[in-house]
Amino acid sequence: MKETLLKKFEEVYGDVEGVKVFFAPGRVNLIGEHTDYNGGHVFPCALTIGTYGAARVREDRKLRFYSMNFDHLGVIESDLDSLTPQKEAGWTNYPKGVMWAFEKRGLAIPSGMDILLNGNIPNGSGLSSSASIEVLMGYILREFFGFEVSNQDLALIGQYSENNFNGVNCGIMDQFAIAMGKKEHAIFLDTADLSYTYAPVKLKGAKLVIACSNKKRGLGDSKYNERRSECETALAELQKVVDIRSLGDLTEEQFEEYKSAIKDPVRVKRAKHAVYENQRTIKAVEALQANDIAQFGQMMNASHVSLRDDYEVTGIELDTLVEEAWKAEGVIGSRMTGAGFGGCTVSLVKDEAIDSFIKQVGDAYLAKIGYSADFYAVEVGDGPCTL
Repeated sequence: MKETLLKKFEEVYGDVEGVKVFFAPGRVNLIGEHTDYNGGHVFPCALTIGTYGAARVREDRKLRFYSMNFDHLGVIESDLDSLTPQKEAGWTNYPKGVMWAFEKRGLAIPSGMDILLNGNIPNGSGLSSSASIEVLMGYILREFFGFEVSNQDLALIGQYSENNFNGVNCGIMDQFAIAMGKKEHAIFLDTADLSYTYAPVKLKGAKLVIACSNKKRGLGDSKYNERRSECETALAELQKVVDIRSLGDLTEEQFEEYKSAIKDPVRVKRAKHAVYENQRTIKAVEALQANDIAQFGQMMNASHVSLRDDYEVTGIELDTLVEEAWKAEGVIGSRMTGAGFGGCTVSLVKDEAIDSFIKQVGDAYLAKIGYSADFYAVEVGDGPCTL
């Protein structure tokens, strides 16, 4: 991939003097969905697929961006003195947002850059291509300009830029999983205080298989912000009767005791998902640490049911992929992953069953939905790096 990027960089920008090549992974969340902005636990891991970037420093203030994934757009130009979100800037709003967020932290970027990106994360899949670009950009800025920021800082800067520059009210999970990724480990992260531990993901004789529904969704215009608002209102109602900072502070029993304080039945369902999913995530990690893969798979299944029935973020595409996965031989567990409304599912599948799983689920999906899903058997990878 490095040679491919350098060759394309030379083609686009004329030469490769001073160019360095970098990588930031994508991520998948194994369990703990829509808990990250509700003060709960998540359990994501970095993947071996992600975003590659070639970059060099310029002597002026100009910014030039090129994506091999959107080569029809050509070079998109900007400069350090006009770091504002613009519709016509398209995907470049993500790296520009990170530059803006660095400057907001008092980390002034001294000169412009030529940047070329190439991602092998399916676009719009829910495997966090935007967060991958954000962490990659932060890493590039640190490497070139020597800013004293940790990988955890890179995650927070990426989230800040997505919230405040791109207007997507995302939690911290995506950027954190990418910036802090560790090979063959998932990250058990408490989003309330950012305390975390690495848990080995030893899937003896099994792999993670991502199924991409190919139903495109845009986070900013999805119902994501609506769900956040419903949970915030439910939390405010609960806080009148119980001393909590977030929905993640409650056990299932406490929720059942106090839920009558929530005045709308829809909000009761939303809050129930946040509370129960958080507890499920804690139990799922305990199961994995005890090498009880079957129990972990059951928790994945229960997570999908809750996302479908209580949080209502699945839709026919994701439900079809998961329900067909549950029927297939060799499947330990399957659930939607990411924000929902399209995107991906993640399944734990025994090695010997992967080919038949992909064929069986793929055929059923095509017959019901009318277009194909894409499947990726993936491995758990490291965080960002220089190649």
